[in-house]
Amino acid sequence: MSTESVFESDIREPEQLINEFFSKSDYFSDEETVQIKKAWNFLVEKSKGLFREGGKPYYLHPLRVAFILSQNRLDSDTIICALLHSINDFNITPEQIKMDYGENVANIIATTNKILNLPINTKTLQQSDAIRNMLFAMCDDARIILITLADRLDRIRNIKSFTKEEQHAIASSAIEIWAPLADRLGMQTEKNEFEDLSLKYINPQVFLQIKAIVAQKKDERANYLDKAVNSIYKSAEKLGIKVEIQSRAKHFYSIYQKMKKRNKEAGELFDLLALRILCNTPSECYTLIGIVHGLWKPLDGRFKDYIAMPKSNGYQSLHTTVMCEGKPLEIQIRTYQMHNMAEHGIASHWLYKKGTSRELVEEDRLEIYNKLQNLKEKLTEGNNFETLKNEFLGDEIYVFTPKGDVKKLPMGATAIDFAYAVHSSIGEQIIAAKADGKIIPLSKPLQNTQIIEIITNPQAHPTENQLNIVKTSKAHQRIHSWLIKNDPTFSERIIFNQAAGAATGVAATSSSAAENSLQGQTAEAWVPGTQTGKRRKRPKNSDRNSAEAQPRINKRVLVEGEKNVLYNIAQCCHPAYPDLIVGYVTRTKGVSIHKADCLIYQRIPHKEERSVSVEWEIKK
Repeated sequence: MSTESVFESDIREPEQLINEFFSKSDYFSDEETVQIKKAWNFLVEKSKGLFREGGKPYYLHPLRVAFILSQNRLDSDTIICALLHSINDFNITPEQIKMDYGENVANIIATTNKILNLPINTKTLQQSDAIRNMLFAMCDDARIILITLADRLDRIRNIKSFTKEEQHAIASSAIEIWAPLADRLGMQTEKNEFEDLSLKYINPQVFLQIKAIVAQKKDERANYLDKAVNSIYKSAEKLGIKVEIQSRAKHFYSIYQKMKKRNKEAGELFDLLALRILCNTPSECYTLIGIVHGLWKPLDGRFKDYIAMPKSNGYQSLHTTVMCEGKPLEIQIRTYQMHNMAEHGIASHWLYKKGTSRELVEEDRLEIYNKLQNLKEKLTEGNNFETLKNEFLGDEIYVFTPKGDVKKLPMGATAIDFAYAVHSSIGEQIIAAKADGKIIPLSKPLQNTQIIEIITNPQAHPTENQLNIVKTSKAHQRIHSWLIKNDPTFSERIIFNQAAGAATGVAATSSSAAENSLQGQTAEAWVPGTQTGKRRKRPKNSDRNSAEAQPRINKRVLVEGEKNVLYNIAQCCHPAYPDLIVGYVTRTKGVSIHKADCLIYQRIPHKEERSVSVEWEIKK
């Protein structure tokens, strides 16, 4: 649909344009009409003298977006939001909008504007799916999604006004994000248009080829379909069933998909034609499928019952393919209500109806997509949509890199999690982070749609504090691995904590008995790797206590009898002369010195392989 075909009025005459809009959308009350005109005049005033790509007045695009939504008879607040969805370009504050049009309108406009200005950079289909999920995460009101889709649809309809590079980007985002999103919401008409227009600019040669094939023998195809339609009408009339039959060629992108799937040229495909039969009740649908199969032989495996088993987006219909005069003919059979859902999906449940009470369907009987489509609560009440949105998304958030790549993270994730999601080396060197250009604490949970910038330093490294903050398994595993490898006391603390946890499970009586059995006895401890290979006696508790009460004497440690070996005193047990000590070779900090009876040391895995002989240096 071109720009000029939407409105016949002179696009330079705002008053004529808005009057034509109301002549085509005449379901608003007088009061609502006044409010919409007020928003329109405000837009025209603020954008006076401004033009968009292609030389069209700035205000024309918002009016076209509003018109797309009015075709689904959406409420007046939605139309006002569509007209003012880009008003932030003029530094209009949310407070001003709230004052004139209410808090609900202000919130919808703010979120819609934020979505349309996201730095989306789709590199993979997986990432595109994350973006679509993220859009739900941002939306407190389903109308935000509808306005966003209408904006993107108008943009690709008028894609000629953009540069070649911009056209390709617009077409790519339409096929990867907006068409699947429309499909997810059951909006088949919008989905098909997104796909066909995208194909035209992503693969123009194939588009023209398909267009030529579909155009060939147009009169012959019309005669073929007319015969089939008349046969169905006659048979249905005999049974007293009133039907409406629509004949059509399949939309171009679906033909393109068939070409790829079957590895054939468009001219080699025969099932390019389709009929749609509309009736009043589901029982009539099943009667009609019997009529169709009685008229023509159905193809094996081509019958689908989406009435008994609806698709996840709420779509319902009977599908079959029959051989009619030697050619395959696809036929869909559905009720008018099913057709409305199939064409407009979630939008069909936001139709403007005065005085109606919209109640939510039973949630436990529907999948999340069906819930979204059947949500019949009043538009001004967003709590139910919020509930469904949260159920749909789970505990996830979506944030961006400065280049526009989207990252999916669990709720509560921090900038440290984000840094590791980008790259492990960035995570290891993070020292600070910005969210939407402002410095934030590394411990602060990120919010949906924030643009996160990570500040690094080559000298930085992971810390145990970071380990306690992060939420993602990747960040936790990377930090944990780094600490195990580079921090000799980290593994010791882990073992100590594990031992402490296990100890709390021991009965108090058993603990007391064990302690009493050791009182006054001489304990022995094996010092691994000693040259003599003998056991050394540990001082009695009374002797040790008296020694600890005395001032500690600083003594150097000899490792295997050598003075100049790098070592460190373990912080878990703080050994000091004359404690019996043992040594353990770490990966980066030399030999770690422990008390011989240190519980942490005793539980180090495979410690024997890296234990060495150590002793206090005693000068003679």
